[in-house]
Amino acid sequence: MEQHKTIPFSPPFVDDDVIKEVNDCLKSGWLTTGPRVRDLELLVKEYTGVKSVLCVNSWTSGANLIWKWLGLKEGDEVIIPCYTYSATALTILHSGAKPVMVDISDDFNINLGLIKSAITSKTKAIMPVDIGGWPCDIDKLIEIVEADDVKKKFIAENDNQSKIGRVAIICDAAHSFGAIYKGHKKGYRSDITIFSFHAVKNLTTAEGGAVCFNLNNNFDIEATTKTLKLMTLNGQTKDAFTKSQAGGWRYDIIMDGLKINMPDICAAIGLAQFRKYDSHILPERKRIFNQYADFFKTKNWALLPPAIDEKRESSYHLYMLRISNLAEHQRDLMMAEIARNGVAVNVHFIPLPMLTYFKSLGYKMIDYPNAYKNYSCEISLPIYPQLNNDDISHICSTIENAYHKIVNG
Repeated sequence: MEQHKTIPFSPPFVDDDVIKEVNDCLKSGWLTTGPRVRDLELLVKEYTGVKSVLCVNSWTSGANLIWKWLGLKEGDEVIIPCYTYSATALTILHSGAKPVMVDISDDFNINLGLIKSAITSKTKAIMPVDIGGWPCDIDKLIEIVEADDVKKKFIAENDNQSKIGRVAIICDAAHSFGAIYKGHKKGYRSDITIFSFHAVKNLTTAEGGAVCFNLNNNFDIEATTKTLKLMTLNGQTKDAFTKSQAGGWRYDIIMDGLKINMPDICAAIGLAQFRKYDSHILPERKRIFNQYADFFKTKNWALLPPAIDEKRESSYHLYMLRISNLAEHQRDLMMAEIARNGVAVNVHFIPLPMLTYFKSLGYKMIDYPNAYKNYSCEISLPIYPQLNNDDISHICSTIENAYHKIVNG
């Protein structure tokens, strides 16, 4: 039998339009933050329906920026799921605050029923994570933080916290660009939503992210965004593009900012992808997701990830397959067998309390039984527009054969 080609896990989608946009940027003579970043911010704002958008050089930078703006400090707490990538927790630790971890539900998102008991007078924010592109039920989260007994616990310690007036909801939407919640694109309900445009994400700028603001009317959104933009450029009053104009050399430093701006060369990739995101990239991911679902729903050993319900639709970023009654070591053997047959798969994620650094901080996996249960049998399958029907069939049969070999063989 002819050997099938090797299938990588998550290559970026780079077509001629991306190459042309990047070449045009190179030929323009302007590579760092400038008009292309501004154009991308406007497109993301229009797409998500939020009040304003600020592009940055990574999701992690965006979160660091927001914790700094919110005024997190030692002694403060932020509630997060234990099932997420390390950056969710590390950005909180960098601010001096403490991540308070909560177990997950079987849809991989934070267990909303456990949040209220985790809120204390030290809680400044909750950061739900849209794992795999499946949106957290934000309205239920808003109900929790708006409840009178929860609001009574909240202690505002600076102007921004006072204007929010309760525990802030800062959504880790690294996976969910294009997801839908109650008929709207993801981003419109949280106080702040942070997207990732990393190379493996649905829409990429190679490295990058976007911070989307939906703050209440106590904030002057335009002024807030302007302040945060200054913070992305070392607190400098003029960006490099403005300084480069004739006579525009003089600037000032007015705050202790960061250096986390997105450059135009990265925004160029995102602009080209954006033009076909809803017409090609997202529909192709959905096609592949649904082909997996059609295959695995007939297997009594397969647990399928959520895709759509009465409130939500995924961005189809990951296909997080779980294998019923599979022990962690069997999952690892399955993955090795799948790899031997030329298909790259992954695991999303190793729960934070299993990682050495977080163990050293006192987090214990025994406190998060549902996270371990779902992690131990999870395998993420390739999902990107370049996969054709033959590829999907090969992946599915490879997974099935590996299951029978490891479990029954």
